[in-house]
Amino acid sequence: MAKLGCEKNTKNKAKHSKLMSRKKNKLKSEKEIRKERLKAIIAKSKRL
Repeated sequence: MAKLGCEKNTKNKAKHSKLMSRKKNKLKSEKEIRKERLKAIIAKSKRL
């Protein structure tokens, strides 16, 4: 038989998934920025 009342732990799960997605997006953007910086450095060194 199902429980009556509010669902258990849904607010915490939603908050946790939001924080984890924010963390993943931050890491992904940092990786992209690092890649762009390396490309710029390599291009600059090839010109010299």
